Amino acid sequence: MTIENYIEVVKPGQQTLIQDFGRFGLAHFGIAQGGPVDDYAYSWANHLLGNTINMPTIEITLGQAEFLIHHSCELAIAGGDLNAKLDGESLDNWSTFRALKGQTLTFALPRNGLRAYLAIKGGFNVPTQLGSASTVERDQLGGLTHGTPLQSGDVLSFDQHAISSSSVQMTFRYKPDYNLPLELRVIEGYQVNDFSRDAVDSLYTQEFEVSQLVNRMGYRLSGSKVNAPNKEYLSEGIALGSIQVTPSGEPIVLLNDRQTIGGYPKIGCVARIDLPRLAQAKPGQKVRFVRGDLLGLQDVWGQWARFFGY
Repeated sequence: MTIENYIEVVKPGQQTLIQDFGRFGLAHFGIAQGGPVDDYAYSWANHLLGNTINMPTIEITLGQAEFLIHHSCELAIAGGDLNAKLDGESLDNWSTFRALKGQTLTFALPRNGLRAYLAIKGGFNVPTQLGSASTVERDQLGGLTHGTPLQSGDVLSFDQHAISSSSVQMTFRYKPDYNLPLELRVIEGYQVNDFSRDAVDSLYTQEFEVSQLVNRMGYRLSGSKVNAPNKEYLSEGIALGSIQVTPSGEPIVLLNDRQTIGGYPKIGCVARIDLPRLAQAKPGQKVRFVRGDLLGLQDVWGQWARFFGY
């Protein structure tokens, strides 16, 4: 079968993955949810194009990727500033744009943030496994071939569509500034009672920094310590954003590709609406935790979910 409408991966960069909204309801089988670690940027990339929320996009981490446009199309970029260029001309972030047949789209190392999302009108036509196209390398699910990142020579097809004559941009008030100090709101869980008062206080009074050990499974924080309870735990299900504390006292905030069960003590969860900021944080960036207001955060999350149509 001849594919007429597609873009080609020329250089895949450090880690370039197909992601839709994720793979849910399968954690009891040990299968991770996957999906965009910055679902705010992912959702805006689709929203700017008028796509429904679950359309597959390309998650580009650390840039250094290049694509060849084989058929004219309308695309959108949102998330970290990877200095995107079309035939050498800079593109606006958080915006749609037209790409013509034969043009080359490039992404460089991040100037702000860590990863960006490239969406196309109507979504990319990619296979689904267990109801999702999201790539989870550990589970060997999603993407074009069993959970592998995109490779040079891969082609991503799409349906031919009408191309708008002007771009659509996100208003400034909604654009996150990834250079601002990172403050994560915490909803404490039942295991917080196993931590000493001093240990809990240390989570909120100390400054941490993002370590070199970061990926789509989670972010390990260093620089300060939180004393973990001297107690063994049975493994149990792990929620998105859970803050595990290792025996050495380093907090780990777990993200989309996290293991589905674990036995480290958990002091609580980072609020869902704060996780996209963490997912854009680079090693060395400073992080602080504050207690979150559960009802207030639920209300804000509800507004966010209704706006994007989750």
